[in-house]
Amino acid sequence: MLVTSMKTLAGVRATEPLTAAYRAGLRNRTYATTSLNKPTAPCEVIPVTTVDGARLRVHAYGPSTGETIVLVHGWSCSLEYWNPQINAFADRYRVVTYDQRGHGESELGRAGLGAASLADDLAAVLDATLAPGKRTVLVGHSMGGMTLQAWAARYPRQVAERASEVVLVNTAASEIRHETDMLPVLNKPLSVSQRPLTVLGNVVRMPSTVAETVLFSPLPLPGGWLVNAVFKDRVMNKNATADEVDFALGIIRSCRPLTRGLHAAALLDIDLGDSAAHLTVPTTVIAGSGDLLLPERLSRKIVDLLASTGALADYHIWPTGHLGNIEAADRFNAELARIVERTDHQTATAV
Repeated sequence: MLVTSMKTLAGVRATEPLTAAYRAGLRNRTYATTSLNKPTAPCEVIPVTTVDGARLRVHAYGPSTGETIVLVHGWSCSLEYWNPQINAFADRYRVVTYDQRGHGESELGRAGLGAASLADDLAAVLDATLAPGKRTVLVGHSMGGMTLQAWAARYPRQVAERASEVVLVNTAASEIRHETDMLPVLNKPLSVSQRPLTVLGNVVRMPSTVAETVLFSPLPLPGGWLVNAVFKDRVMNKNATADEVDFALGIIRSCRPLTRGLHAAALLDIDLGDSAAHLTVPTTVIAGSGDLLLPERLSRKIVDLLASTGALADYHIWPTGHLGNIEAADRFNAELARIVERTDHQTATAV
């Protein structure tokens, strides 16, 4: 099923409609919640080309002399996903973020999608944005968290050289196909006697063929109040504001359908194993108790591994869905500020 879906998606590569302006408009709408809007901080556009020749869109906001934070977005998103953090930190820090390959305005390239491409692309971005001897706080959400784990395993010597601390948000290392609660037929607890073999975690699970058809489909996502309502129910938490829902869904709808499908196919079966063990710097993990896409139990496996190596700095379970840095932006920003300030203090002490 996976191979067939990948071939089908690859076959529509040349026929995907050119709607770059429309997609950019979805990513750059204006909201009453000012933190969600396009950053006003100075922005440097940094040219980065991957090992297979794909050009990535890379932005650096804020003072060039400031300490650096690198933000890595997740599946179907773009660098605009981090607007709440760019707006909060770019007044005093250099905030670097980029469109993962195929997302936003980055090219898809020809490399096979998976752990190697995620790691190689991040390595290219770090090479282009960090001066020799400079370290950064690395933050990865969802697929971005997988990117950091993959990079650490593929480039273990770079971890201590490039990273001062790491933050993993709403992420996983493996078993996504079998553990996601995103697409159940029903969503209510069943008694033990009622649970068929297809039930995991007290949820009747969508047959994999149906779920994969939805995820791999190279069709644009529609808008409208019904889609917003379903998105809020399945991806975010009940307290998410209308602006937060519109903002997040707009960014996801801006993703090329082909990119969304190809990456979904690659991520469902990704197995990073004990890659997180190579994150040898202090690492904070943040999970959402209401995260259906990558449930908290997937983060717990990473936490246990980090605890065994001594790299676990903190583990937080917040009452959010999958988009913790948007749904709890103030809390997330406060935690990130604490981490960056701690890093600043350690650097100053060392000097």
